[in-house]
Amino acid sequence: MDVNSKDEENSYIPQHEKTAEDSMDIPVDNKDNTRQVEYDEFMYEPIGFEELEKKEELLRASSKKKRAGRTKGERAAILLFSFLIVVSLSAAGFGIVRDISRSNEAINKIVETQKVVIYRNSKPEGANDPENFKDDEGRYTIEGAAAAVIDSIVEIYTYKDASHNTFLGSGSGIVTSDDGYIVTNAHVLQSDGYHTIKTRSGDVYDAKIIGRDAKTDIAVIKVSDAELVPAVFGNSDETVVGEQVIAVGNPAGLSSTVTDGIVSHIGRKVRGDNNTGFEMECIQTNAQISPGNSGGALVNMYGQVIGITSSKLVSSTLEGLGFAITINEAMPIIEQLIDKGYIEGRFRIGISLLDTSTAAKRSAIESSLGYPIPDELRGIFVEKIYDDSDLKNTEMKEKDFITAVNGKEVLTYNEFYDAISSQYGVGDRVPATCAHVDENGEISYYDIEFGLIEDRSGDF
Repeated sequence: MDVNSKDEENSYIPQHEKTAEDSMDIPVDNKDNTRQVEYDEFMYEPIGFEELEKKEELLRASSKKKRAGRTKGERAAILLFSFLIVVSLSAAGFGIVRDISRSNEAINKIVETQKVVIYRNSKPEGANDPENFKDDEGRYTIEGAAAAVIDSIVEIYTYKDASHNTFLGSGSGIVTSDDGYIVTNAHVLQSDGYHTIKTRSGDVYDAKIIGRDAKTDIAVIKVSDAELVPAVFGNSDETVVGEQVIAVGNPAGLSSTVTDGIVSHIGRKVRGDNNTGFEMECIQTNAQISPGNSGGALVNMYGQVIGITSSKLVSSTLEGLGFAITINEAMPIIEQLIDKGYIEGRFRIGISLLDTSTAAKRSAIESSLGYPIPDELRGIFVEKIYDDSDLKNTEMKEKDFITAVNGKEVLTYNEFYDAISSQYGVGDRVPATCAHVDENGEISYYDIEFGLIEDRSGDF
């Protein structure tokens, strides 16, 4: 064979010798010897789907033929079956709607048939009979002790003006006699204020101060033309630790409040929160005593008042600590206040004072002065000198210090009072060393002598 022949070259090329161009079957134009590109159909449409389309067409024709061949009976059966399904669904829906609409009625029927039973009963017959509040030996239950004393505790209200427009505070009082005498705490009253009392029955009376002693925090007031029920006072020396007691008063204006507890300790020496108070013998109790209880009663289970409660003796940082001035220590003071209006033999200097014994007190002094005081300064800061004080006749001025009495240094109120009371009495003259501090911290010492006046005000 001649491989150079054009016809033979076009007629046969071995498969393994074909070029890339030969594999594309590109024909040659006989006129210009150029090749024209031809595309197979697969480049526009998928190859091999013709048979699938034919099968789908056959299926559609078969389905159409089957539908056309159905009998009237079959069509009727299908329609009936469809109707039954629709009816069933409608009935179910109607039932649900009906059940919902009747749910409240059904619940009410359940509630009516299952009513909640609340059990109630009365106390046994005679349970509230006062005779059952006391045993054969005269000891009361808590109910009995409260009933025995509660009508003898009154509310006390203090006002700044006679028309009672400016309210200052309230407290409690114990009726001591049927002619209108009432004992309370001195801090409940204002020496120049106006006071009323209110009984448990709601009657209100004007009251006047008979006498008050700020040193012991005891005072007596009186009302006229009032029908009062006096309390029964006991012997506080008979009190024992663990004995059950109640406190009766008017905390926060809540009249006739009763709390109970026991005697936690007896013979406590407690001073009030003022700077010129005496240490008083007190009964310690866990019966709750709050502001407003001041002047109320601590009562044993025989209905006897054994102490005068005071919120001023209650710790503000500890709970369960209440104190009442023992009635045995209070009674001589009460009797003197009723008899004379003051405590006989008491001297008075006529000052308002603050000692330098604690950092808090020193800070209060510096606030009053407006500048610091030297660390080495010790003594009694004289905040105010009253007009009837003999100190007005000396070199001393307000906001000076008393550092010694008759050569003995004094730091606390107790040291100051003891230094005077141990040597001097009403009408005596007392030598003292004083100090003035300027804003630069310079201390100027000087000596004075002042007279003691009789204490009829209850103040210092």
